[in-house]
Amino acid sequence: MLPVRPLRVWPYATAASIFTIVLASAPANAVGGGGVNGSTDNEGSIAASASHSQIKVTQVSGSIGGKQGTLSSTDVNWEPPPCWYEPVFTPEQLKNFSETNGSGDVALRESWIGTSLWTEHFKDEQDAANHFGTPATVKGYKNYNLGKDGYFWRGVAPDVSEVDDTSKCGQLMFWQDAGEIPDDPDAPTPQTLAEYAYDKVKVPDTEVELKPEAKSTVNAPTWVWLDKGTFKEVKVRAELPNTNLWAETTAKPVALHLEPGTDDAETFPASGDCEINDDGSIGTPYQTGDAGKTPPCGIRYLRATNGEPYELSASVTWQITWEGAGGDGGDLPDGTFETTQDMNVQEIQSINR
Repeated sequence: MLPVRPLRVWPYATAASIFTIVLASAPANAVGGGGVNGSTDNEGSIAASASHSQIKVTQVSGSIGGKQGTLSSTDVNWEPPPCWYEPVFTPEQLKNFSETNGSGDVALRESWIGTSLWTEHFKDEQDAANHFGTPATVKGYKNYNLGKDGYFWRGVAPDVSEVDDTSKCGQLMFWQDAGEIPDDPDAPTPQTLAEYAYDKVKVPDTEVELKPEAKSTVNAPTWVWLDKGTFKEVKVRAELPNTNLWAETTAKPVALHLEPGTDDAETFPASGDCEINDDGSIGTPYQTGDAGKTPPCGIRYLRATNGEPYELSASVTWQITWEGAGGDGGDLPDGTFETTQDMNVQEIQSINR
């Protein structure tokens, strides 16, 4: 039986890369299993795949339970960071992984399959090619740096295909002393964590109160409102273990926008934007006697539905800010969350009671 030879795997490799190695077109996370949050229970999964981040996200405040969703950025050009570096192994952890597993991502776009590749570089001081970073060759390590205080870092990307620049976050796994952040443009910062947490913010569903409920009358205003306390600030905290880096991303509701679902309608105000009051409410609840009044937030339909209801769209705009380690902080693009409700409109004139 022939001995099993170690393999180096380069996703997205070109013909110019072919030497005496085996290439694969799969993304870097093709080797290894899933796992989240970098706990000791899934250490092997985190070690194996560069698609898993160890960033821990927890909700600090805001609504819990009920229908929720993630925000869509109002800036169509804004995107969270596609990749960054994270500490993956202590010397002891790398020794255990290299000598008992030895199959996983040694860089964002490179996987080593076979224990000898890992032990040669990280134990026996053999140099290794740094195919997607500089310098082109990196010096090997002696006995996994056992006895030293620090971590081996590697590039991480939730989706490698989103990283357009092949040199970005491309360094071969490297050493960094404890308490230090790598001097690299792709090193994580508090803002990296704040932006990572952006799409982890869960906001409540936007089902508004209506009068009349679900059935309106042509030319009669429909009052729209949300009671106070329905929408509160949502804050999430993101922390990267073993770095002292953290950030808190806060989403604050600032406005409700109405789209009637037809051009044959008017909104109040005309822009369709209903501001959120100081107490957290939106609009004003309908009261008996308000039938002849114009609602501060509402809709007037000018044509009846004919079998198919109009889809009333209500979207809340959330203002996003963040603060983090070292006193850093700032703004991120506003986010929106939208829901729709069926609205039937009848021809009969009536008075709201």
